Amino acid sequence: MNGGVEDGADERVRRSPRGWETGLRAIAILCLAVSLVHVILLFLHVAPANTVSKRYSHLINAWVYPLFEQNWRLFAPDPESVNRQILVRTAHTGPDGSTRVSSWFDLTAVDTAAVEHQPFPSHTAQNMLRRAWAGYVDSHGGDDTAHTERALMMRTYLSNIAADRVAAHTGEPFEFIQLRVVTLPIAASGPAVGDRSRTPVENRRLPWWKVSGHAQ
Repeated sequence: MNGGVEDGADERVRRSPRGWETGLRAIAILCLAVSLVHVILLFLHVAPANTVSKRYSHLINAWVYPLFEQNWRLFAPDPESVNRQILVRTAHTGPDGSTRVSSWFDLTAVDTAAVEHQPFPSHTAQNMLRRAWAGYVDSHGGDDTAHTERALMMRTYLSNIAADRVAAHTGEPFEFIQLRVVTLPIAASGPAVGDRSRTPVENRRLPWWKVSGHAQ
């Protein structure tokens, strides 16, 4: 009887490594499949528009955004030729029904002050607002109407950043915000000629957006 028990235990020991091998093989195959799908979707995302990418654009965007966004700037850098000044103002409706509009608050100046003279400047101070505006422009173009889910997401992202920063600065209640983006050319090296370098290339004023969580 003892011999039968020992034989059964030996059989389980012999089968156990095979079970582990099967499980590891299945996990490896699954990882390879996910990696292959990931590479294909990223390739379709960065490749020029084609029949496949247009047909499956919803699936591609759902996989890529917001964690795997890709661009070609590493291989084809596009140095900035302009400086952008992003300003915000708020509007608050009082109990008597009157609306009070604040003066413009310079968000870019706050970021610049947080970076200047800092040996280890914050990545958030350097890039959050700038990248939010770039994402808004990429998804909206010159039209301030959100036609896609991504455009709506980028508009909400930009408005939340602006609303949170102006609320932290003023502490006053408001229900609406408006952004204004002034684009100025970067002055060329050497002696300045006239005031051409300070002439705005663009002075874009966005619509009023309703925000929540900042009314008292």
